[in-house]
Amino acid sequence: MLKYFLIFFLFIATSIANAEIKDKIVQNLKDTENLDFKFEQNINGKIENGNCTIQYPKKIFCEYARSNNKILVSNGKSLVIKTRTSYYRYPLKKTALNLILDKNFLINKINDLEERIVDNNLINFTIFDRDNEINIFFDKQTYDLVGWQNTDIYQNFNITFLSLINKNRVLPKNLFKIPIQN
Repeated sequence: MLKYFLIFFLFIATSIANAEIKDKIVQNLKDTENLDFKFEQNINGKIENGNCTIQYPKKIFCEYARSNNKILVSNGKSLVIKTRTSYYRYPLKKTALNLILDKNFLINKINDLEERIVDNNLINFTIFDRDNEINIFFDKQTYDLVGWQNTDIYQNFNITFLSLINKNRVLPKNLFKIPIQN
């Protein structure tokens, strides 16, 4: 009988700890209006890095280091990737970033999902939505968003890691303005 009581107690304790983790991640997301960070992105083995700023909901501005003046910008409706020699514009809703940049969507999904601890320092949630499978990662100590994995619109596997994260800074007004095509 004692054995069953201990198993039941461990199950309840684990469930409470998991609920606390989710609550802290959700509260952290609710408290975050914007964040800027350094990133490293691996798309099918090609590694790029730079700096990004996200403003919820659905806005992002990224400058890539050592590239062809590459930037990625979303104003909440369109996503533009621009270099010196190319310009691509997509409806944001056709990309996985539409979901990743929507903190209310993330909060609703996190509340319904089971988390997984990775390497004892990351918390992972796997989100399935229509044709998208997105793995979202949070730091186990700070509960900050620290990365994601998804397949992009060209069916490339994309892994993005975030570091040096700052939250709720005053942002320039035109940061998320879509650049014009050359």
